[in-house]
Amino acid sequence: MSYAVKECFLTLQGEGVQTGRRAVFLRFAGCNLWTGREQDRDTAQCNFCDTDFVGTDVEGGGKFADAPTLAQQVERTWGPGTEDRLVVITGGEPMLQLDPPLVEALHARGFRIAVESNGTISAVAGIDWLCISPKAGTDVVQRRGNELKLVWPQMGIDPAEFECWDFSNFLIQPMDCEEREWALQDSIRLVMERPLWRLSLQAHKVIGLP
Repeated sequence: MSYAVKECFLTLQGEGVQTGRRAVFLRFAGCNLWTGREQDRDTAQCNFCDTDFVGTDVEGGGKFADAPTLAQQVERTWGPGTEDRLVVITGGEPMLQLDPPLVEALHARGFRIAVESNGTISAVAGIDWLCISPKAGTDVVQRRGNELKLVWPQMGIDPAEFECWDFSNFLIQPMDCEEREWALQDSIRLVMERPLWRLSLQAHKVIGLP
């Protein structure tokens, strides 16, 4: 299988439980909830995405013919050293492309694999850290993992419906929108009312990292 990659770069994980960890971000092109075109945003199943996942034209991006070639790109991006290697695979929707050969190739190079998915496609086996971020009105089939991250607020979605799902961590992340301060304050309110949840902020944006 070939892979379409938007970008691949070295940074710090900015969201969730693993915030602050050095990581290679491998962003696949394409999503099943939005085309990525602004003219389609209003009618998309997910219309608040803040990420460009269209094309293969950014640093480290491109078309990769097979899993070993892409895994080699991830290793090259990490640089020297083999300790605590972490790759965060995201999108778009990474489960459209992530497959067992790529999982195997990354593990063979000593990488722990973290994945950020919308949960509408079942996760491939072998992922070391799975974050699911549900979107209102979608059929979430992946109801277990390490981290459930709910972007808030979303119309038509109730945090209580997720509390019986099999996740180790439940996170509320304020939506990056025009009403940022209101989204933050309402997220804080929700966490104060429902102590199962914790607040997650987009730390990479605060400190100016991609």
